[in-house]
Amino acid sequence: MSASEPDVTALEARITELEIKASFAEDLVDHLNAQVARQQEQIDALVREITQLRRQVPEGRSDGPGSLRDELPPHY
Repeated sequence: MSASEPDVTALEARITELEIKASFAEDLVDHLNAQVARQQEQIDALVREITQLRRQVPEGRSDGPGSLRDELPPHY
């Protein structure tokens, strides 16, 4: 057995460990990318919903709620 054989074995072990870590990192990046894509879809849906709700607000009320008297329930 030469002196370089343990060095090669140690290097192979380090390379194997780095390959395992790289594989886990790649899996994590894929998972996070999918999560970001889902969140972007949710954001887009919420933006569309807000846009639709803004269209439903009467023109006179677009600056926010009026007087509290305007908000009285119908039985008053």
